[in-house]
Amino acid sequence: MKQFDCKMTRYPQPVLGKKARAIEVIDESIRALAERMKDLMVEHKGVGFAGPQAGVDLRIFVVSADGTKENAKVYINPTIQLSGGLAENEEGCLSLPGLWGKIRRYKKCTVTATDLEGRQFTETGEGLMARAFQHEYDHLEGIMIKDRLSTAGKLRARKRLAELEAEAAADGD
Repeated sequence: MKQFDCKMTRYPQPVLGKKARAIEVIDESIRALAERMKDLMVEHKGVGFAGPQAGVDLRIFVVSADGTKENAKVYINPTIQLSGGLAENEEGCLSLPGLWGKIRRYKKCTVTATDLEGRQFTETGEGLMARAFQHEYDHLEGIMIKDRLSTAGKLRARKRLAELEAEAAADGD
């Protein structure tokens, strides 16, 4: 069984900026990866966590509206459909600690994905769930909230991004 080196991955790690690969086979290694991702999401107090955030360039994310492992659901090779107009809200990211910004997202989002048993399902989320689906899907596309900030937001974020880059350099990442 393939083991994934699954750990919290922070900006500026290259895996966060590239499009993730589709999962071809759902096996025990993917199930173990999903469990570890749920643990990392809960440990870092998130409501969602994507493969690239775990350092793995695969199209998988987990979402739990209340941030608990029990309610975390796994989405493999998801596609999304957006609807319901746009809303702007404050958003953060576990891979960009200390960086917050106003991000415009659709109010409604429908996800079609595969579960850990290989069954396809469709789910529609509104509010926080819609935002979480879009945020995690962005990770699969190599997009982070820093890329979605307004021009003013990007200017405000420069210092924190530079700090994260310096921390990564100091850690040898």
